Order: sequence, then structure tokens, then C-alpha cells
Amino acid sequence: MNAQQQPTGRYAAVNGLQMYYEIHGSGKPLVLLHGGGSTIESTFGRILPELAKTQQVIAIELQAHGHTLDADRPFGFAEDADDVAVLLKQLQIPKADVMGFSNGGTSALELAIRHPEVVNKLVLASAAYNRAGLVPGFFDGMQHATLDNMPPLLKEAYLKANPDPKGLQAMFERDRNRMLTFKDISDADIKAIQAPTLVLNADADVILPESALALSRLLTHAQLAILPGGHGEYIGEICAPDPNSAIPALVTGMIVEFLKK
Repeated sequence: MNAQQQPTGRYAAVNGLQMYYEIHGSGKPLVLLHGGGSTIESTFGRILPELAKTQQVIAIELQAHGHTLDADRPFGFAEDADDVAVLLKQLQIPKADVMGFSNGGTSALELAIRHPEVVNKLVLASAAYNRAGLVPGFFDGMQHATLDNMPPLLKEAYLKANPDPKGLQAMFERDRNRMLTFKDISDADIKAIQAPTLVLNADADVILPESALALSRLLTHAQLAILPGGHGEYIGEICAPDPNSAIPALVTGMIVEFLKK
């Protein structure tokens, strides 16, 4: 997003947080949930302007991420889901499409499980639902991860939103510990989701393509697309090696087509 496209952010009091969100465009509401260690801009900066051409995009920064400061309260995917449900109620949006990337995808899954009444359609992009679905060695690596291991572009994106190194450290520790203690979401809970779902994944992703396939088959009403590249490349996430790739435009078209049906 360039400076002209960047709206003034808004805040809402949500479950002990001052939760930051932005509203772009108009039309049927679409909630965007960013990845771990990320902000709205670092995850969705490439595709958000296109999505906002056809829908009212409500982009949220979750607990401890970007403009939304951490708080002395539990931190998990279920808490994210509850926060989003409260925000939608405050905004008087009874039902919305929801897209989540990476950790945001897991939070979107929890939203559909815990608050099915607020979810119209789901887009789950590189979403983990069980520990076996991540690449071998992921949890061993996370066990020893420090802030030094965090991609510089993600650090810069955080500090652009909140120029506080302590906040950056808190976000990193919260995200790392959440993954280390991550528990599988039950097959039964996933099978109970009735929302039509588009499952997206990359073929060289942190989430195994086999896991995305299994997730699409557990869901009652799902479509699946496996794209070339690594984690986040297909939506032009800030760490993608080719900022000029045409694939994010293709994927945005797929998302728009899925949501309009």
C-alpha cells in the first residue's frame, strides 16, 4: 500500500486490548487476519488494495502485533478468534467472509469453530491445524529461536507500526511460545465447520502440501489450490523473494471469484 492508499487506523476496546483495525473499500465484509510476527501491511500489502475493489475489507492487527499492544492476558488462537468476534459485534457486522494467512489462518479456523454464526466464507492460506502438518524440524528450530532469527523485513514492519523494541521482543516471544505449545485442532471440530472454504498453500511451504490437502478433505465444503513457491509468496507477503511476481494477482483473482459465488 502506498501512502495514498493507507487509511487512518482505528482502535476498539476488545477483551482488554486496544485493537487496531483498518477498513478499506465497500461491499460485502471481508476480515483479514495476518500471519505471526506480522502486520496488516507486511502480510497483505500486495493484495489488499485489489480485494478492497470488490469488498469492504476489515484488516485487523491481533494481540501484540503491529499497532495492537500486548496485554496481561492469555495469548492463543482461540483468544484471537474471540477478539475478532467481539470486534465484529462492535462494528455491527453480523456475518463476514474471513481470510487468514499462516497463524491468522489458524485463528480463522478457530473463529469458524467457536463463532460459526459470524463466518460466511473462509479462506485459509497456509493454515496449520495440527503439529504433523508442519515441515520436519519446525518445532526443534522454534525451540531454539531468538529474535535474531526473525526476518529483518518483519522486524522493520513491526517497528514501523510501533517503534518500541520491547514490543517487538514481546511479540516474538508470544508467537514462539504459542507455536511451541500448539495443540492439534480436532478432526471433529474441523468437520463441523459448514462455511464454504478455499484452502490455499504453497508447494514449498512451512505447511506441508499434504496437510493442506488433508484439511480440505476434512472440511465439509472446501476447495484446494496448491501454488508454486514458499510461505506467503503466492500473496506477495513482504518476505517473498520476487516482489514483481504475477502469482499474487492470479491468487487474488481466485479469492475474489470464490467469495462472489
